[in-house]
Amino acid sequence: MRLQNYKTIMDEELRIIISGGGTGGHIFPAISIANAIKAKRPDAKILFVGALGRMEMQRVPAAGYEIKGLPICGFDRKHILKNIAVLYKIWKSQHIAKRIVKDFKPMAAVGVGGYASGPTLNVCASKKIPCLIQEQNSYAGVTNRLLAKKAEKICVAYDGMERFFPAEKIILTGNPVRQNILQSTRSREEAIASFGLDPAKKTILIVGGSLGARTMNQSMLENLDTVRNSGVQFIWQTGKYYYEDICKTLNSIPELPMVKATDFISDMGAAYSAADIVISRAGASSISEFCLIGKPVILVPSPNVAEDHQTQNAMALVNKNAAIYVKDAEATKVLLDRAIATVKDEAKLQSLRTNILTLGVANSAETIAEEVIKLATR
Repeated sequence: MRLQNYKTIMDEELRIIISGGGTGGHIFPAISIANAIKAKRPDAKILFVGALGRMEMQRVPAAGYEIKGLPICGFDRKHILKNIAVLYKIWKSQHIAKRIVKDFKPMAAVGVGGYASGPTLNVCASKKIPCLIQEQNSYAGVTNRLLAKKAEKICVAYDGMERFFPAEKIILTGNPVRQNILQSTRSREEAIASFGLDPAKKTILIVGGSLGARTMNQSMLENLDTVRNSGVQFIWQTGKYYYEDICKTLNSIPELPMVKATDFISDMGAAYSAADIVISRAGASSISEFCLIGKPVILVPSPNVAEDHQTQNAMALVNKNAAIYVKDAEATKVLLDRAIATVKDEAKLQSLRTNILTLGVANSAETIAEEVIKLATR
């Protein structure tokens, strides 16, 4: 009889909700988890729940998944009165989440952090639907800290997360990374040529996160003469908010054939293959990617994050000689010179490659997918 019940559960269509987003650091791991679930259970029905107006509403459908949006946003700490509208949006989001859960009937729910995961997982937990949360950073986000009591499993990427979560719920899985990055088969030369650059030259990739970073962009804009005379070339992801103004600046000066500027790079696998070194923020998902592919990196932690957690993320590598650290406030003065000097130092690049590879945690998405399926089919 027990075997019969087990077969009935395994034959039943698997339905999973994945909620959260706001930045690529939440969205890309979420998509990787969804892909891993589908690889293990091709019959699975996966529904994403995000925040209206945030980037997940475009990125998730582009990855082939359905998404529902909630009208939720964060609190405005500078303008207290505006939070009356925020409270209404939270209330409305909770009611929409109830309807979504009622219609979809999920067997398990996954929260990856971000505004939308709060209402969604709260509703699921209230209906006794098992919940798993995935925390990417070394300093846990507010939403995940609030949801921890209701979650049955908490997947983390760093040791010492017991200071935020109940120890008995924690599973050290590492962070899921974008599958196309690990599966990229392009050679360095092919990848560089795809950006219209010279395979014979050393290449620096600058990424300020999926939305761009003002400090990174200013570091380039204030040092264009250094760029012109560097003898190396640059792939520069500006972010969509900065792209138009940067293009105006570049169009107003003599051409810089060694610079390929773009608002967003969809094929990061090719960009990483092309790069001899990367300049990046210290988001947890990006760091996980660098560790798995063994990519030399200069980390410029964002100062605009909770508890300065990006600096903590960066120092976990820097203390093991696996990355270079540049403080955000000093970046416009020292970042470009440091990057150019490093990319020309082959011994330093090889040391960084060797050391960062030792820190990678493989198969994170697959491990998390297994835990989700266990919760859904128990």
